[in-house]
Amino acid sequence: MAVSVATVLVMMGQGILGPVLPLFARELGFGATAAGAAVGAFALARLLFNVPLGALSDTRGRRLLIVGGPLVVAVGMAGSGLANGIFTLVLWRFVAGLGSSMYMTGSLAYLIDIATPSNRTRVLAVNQGALLVGVTVGPSVGGVVAAEFGLRAPFFVVAAASLVAAVYGYFRMPETLTRRAPDGLRARSRTWAGLVGLRSAPFIAIAFANFAFFLNRGTAPQTLMPLVAVDDLGMSVDQVGLLLGAMALMSLLFLPLASSVADRWGRAQVIVPSLGLTAVSLLVVGLATGIGVFVAGSLLLGFASAIAGPAPAAYAAEVSSEEERGLAMGAFRTAGDLGLLLGPPLLGAVADGVGFPWAFGIDALFVALAAVALGVVALGGTRGSVGQG
Repeated sequence: MAVSVATVLVMMGQGILGPVLPLFARELGFGATAAGAAVGAFALARLLFNVPLGALSDTRGRRLLIVGGPLVVAVGMAGSGLANGIFTLVLWRFVAGLGSSMYMTGSLAYLIDIATPSNRTRVLAVNQGALLVGVTVGPSVGGVVAAEFGLRAPFFVVAAASLVAAVYGYFRMPETLTRRAPDGLRARSRTWAGLVGLRSAPFIAIAFANFAFFLNRGTAPQTLMPLVAVDDLGMSVDQVGLLLGAMALMSLLFLPLASSVADRWGRAQVIVPSLGLTAVSLLVVGLATGIGVFVAGSLLLGFASAIAGPAPAAYAAEVSSEEERGLAMGAFRTAGDLGLLLGPPLLGAVADGVGFPWAFGIDALFVALAAVALGVVALGGTRGSVGQG
């Protein structure tokens, strides 16, 4: 699928910077706080622009974002590679985040346009698999490029990959928005009040679920678990890397099965158990006092996360109208980005203040509340709670 090729290029580009960005900030004479600001600027741009860009895709089409997004990423990455201070680095990272928001919002709406209700989750799964491949391969490529050519080189590699993605999208991805929004909808779409999903209980429930999924993704495996594993359980850094890699591999391996089950039996029917099992596994990890239980809980967490796959995005598409689908996808993505932005610092502060078990417990609480909310909506027979196969 054409959009998946572009996704591999764009996401591999983002992954390349994983091992490079903190070191580059240090080369400029700044520490971890500055590196965090550079990462945060990227996330902040996505948070601010997901919704207006979703509205734009409903009025101007998907190709504008799919082709234009990688072009903006290329500019932001090239500017980052030329930065000579933290202010300019943060500024260009914000530009790159805008481009990422453009591409991801446009490509999600594009895929939903070309899918049918009976195969929507599987179509989204192909692109999610491409995303996972890009993120997995990227860091290794970035480390090699930085070692051979210096810390600025990976930024230019990302810029080049983004340009290729833009050209590829221009020639291979036709416009899929067949019905342009009427003038009245265009006016309403420019405001939060125009979001049809915010007046819909199913959309509110799935947006909260996406918030909980991303809050957990940024908090447990990326922030809390490495610290507990090394400091409290005595695991080595390479052992932690292998464990996190195994969790990520589960997502990739179970993606086809999870997507097929969601299309056959219903999106909510896999999302709710995924959330419930995630909450249980977080409690196991948080209360673990030995390596064996910690590893078992971690693998259970990886499996629980893999169950949902791309079903949340498919559910969000089904409970939003076709005319406002791009806008709704922007709001759906914003809920996830908000969880990713807030979770790590807030629960990290809880861990520092009252201990890691409390941080894992609060993480589990958010996930469990999302499971209950979506379960109540789905069991009420609302639209999107059953499969379309």
